[in-house]
Amino acid sequence: MKTILIVDDEPRTRLGIQKTLVAWSAGKYRIESAASGVEALEWLETNSAHLIITDVRMPEVDGLEMLETLASRGQLPVIIIISGYAEFEYAKKSLQLGAFEYILKPLDKTALINAVQRALELVASRERHDAMEKLVDPKLIEVGRDEARYGTAIKDAIGYIYAHLHEAISMKQVADQLHLNASYFSVLFKEQTGVTFSDYLTRRRLQRAKELLVTTSMPIWEIAEKVGYQTAKYFVKVFKDSEGISPGQYRHQVLDTDPSIQ
Repeated sequence: MKTILIVDDEPRTRLGIQKTLVAWSAGKYRIESAASGVEALEWLETNSAHLIITDVRMPEVDGLEMLETLASRGQLPVIIIISGYAEFEYAKKSLQLGAFEYILKPLDKTALINAVQRALELVASRERHDAMEKLVDPKLIEVGRDEARYGTAIKDAIGYIYAHLHEAISMKQVADQLHLNASYFSVLFKEQTGVTFSDYLTRRRLQRAKELLVTTSMPIWEIAEKVGYQTAKYFVKVFKDSEGISPGQYRHQVLDTDPSIQ
């Protein structure tokens, strides 16, 4: 469940925003509040918020100082700044610090809810991006980064693997396609990419399997076929040997962490 934190030293404003969002969210979001920037920063030391709605003018630590502190901690969530002060410099400074939006008091309920909805869409977008990045095998990124330096044969081999990933391809098959001796091709592939042909093929298959697991509702047996495994049983074994969990467990784990990824 995503958390929205309201930070305002004015009880009437703070409770009014909380009441509005509690009614709007209907239990879908956790709505928390803090009466000052100091209280909010203390709360955020042991809790996390996906969205913060904060007043810009508060005693001790104001909204802008709170943003600066959160940024220095490396935990800046999506921020909506609210204020009764219309000075341009406050809006400019808050946006420079990464605020999503700056809105003025007295707050219009419809405008507030619209801003919150758009802010939460940004939260979801960021989470999808982060989740998809975590799916990528760092070794494949490394291999891909150096691809410009590979010889034509290895570039063609990688292209062939990608295009025929759904088939039960072998090293000899790829070597034959390139009119190369299989033993020579094996040495050449490892020499240029830093991984064996077999390891690269497995990593590429599992990478594609992960993408299908979290972006589709395909059954495991169908995903196994899509990534070139003739039986689901063998696919599950290879996946578990690599990831430590079954494909089904992996799917649930990722989607439970971020249901919006699909």
